[in-house]
Amino acid sequence: MSRNADNRAQFVPENHENDHFLLTTVVGSYPKPKWLNRAKDLSEDEDARFDADNLEEAYDDASEVITHEHERTGLDTVVDGEMRRNEMVEFFAHRIDGYEFNGPVKVWGHNYFDKPSVADEVEYDEPWLVDEFEFTRDVASRPVKVPITGPYTLANWSFNEAYDSEEELAYDLADLVNLEIEKLVEAGARYVQIDEPALATTPDDHAIVGECLERIADGIPEEVRIGLHVCYGDYSRIYPELNEFPIDEFDVELCNGGYEQIDVFTEPDFEPDLALGVVDAHTAEVEPVEEIKENIKQGLKVVPPEKLTISPDCGLKLLPREIAYGKMENMVTAAREVEKELDAGEIDLDAPVPTAD
Repeated sequence: MSRNADNRAQFVPENHENDHFLLTTVVGSYPKPKWLNRAKDLSEDEDARFDADNLEEAYDDASEVITHEHERTGLDTVVDGEMRRNEMVEFFAHRIDGYEFNGPVKVWGHNYFDKPSVADEVEYDEPWLVDEFEFTRDVASRPVKVPITGPYTLANWSFNEAYDSEEELAYDLADLVNLEIEKLVEAGARYVQIDEPALATTPDDHAIVGECLERIADGIPEEVRIGLHVCYGDYSRIYPELNEFPIDEFDVELCNGGYEQIDVFTEPDFEPDLALGVVDAHTAEVEPVEEIKENIKQGLKVVPPEKLTISPDCGLKLLPREIAYGKMENMVTAAREVEKELDAGEIDLDAPVPTAD
């Protein structure tokens, strides 16, 4: 069941000028500065006088740069662009006891993924993200969101060599994610996003994801906002079941598909808040403000303004950095303009919103 916790107001900026508030955020990943990739290469070169401490300083610098870049766009909640993360499963597998790596696996074309294996029962050793969060929290002037790859994806995108079923592995991983969130909450985190892209490819397993989320949310205070991000796919295969998930917010990728699936969420009523992708993470063009405003209004078909969060479709790491920045800047401008129009009564919330072309 949706948590329906009253935890949104903490993200309203003190100087917010409108009565209405559309929470603006990012999904997680963001283009890395080119010099960060060069620094990583240097750290792996035995002939270069560039050691682990130098690389850690480079990660710190990049995280600070991108966090401040997010703040300059006006976003209400920011992340560090996942500057320290290489890949969403590999990063966590290196930090979970029980995982091991046996070399890259070809996934498509000439692209390879360092697919990990679960060789033993997974266990929690040291915190995965607390240092990353604390650094970002200290350099940010706005609330920081923490994205975490979800247990179902961590299980589904790994070789399972230790458990009788992938389901059992996912549940053990969910317990570890719960422990990690507890550590993050102790460090001050109030906004956590669980990324489950594997759910879009295997939607019949929504019951497993639901149980994982129950384990993740167990004991987490209501003031901590829990979001779930699911990329692309046929959402009708997980709706209305997702209304039973113990989350505050469901983040969907609909802009890329022209909002063809927006009506999926209108019957029965959508229970959690809706985090709606309003700029396309797959196109290297900055959408005009007016176009983004129309995209935002698509979300008003599903939830009232006080339950609508505005974000890009997905992580932006594959875009040119100036394009990613432009998308965020226009997205925030569009959200603030829609707020003003809502304040002025210029948007009829009962009127049908035309389907996007």
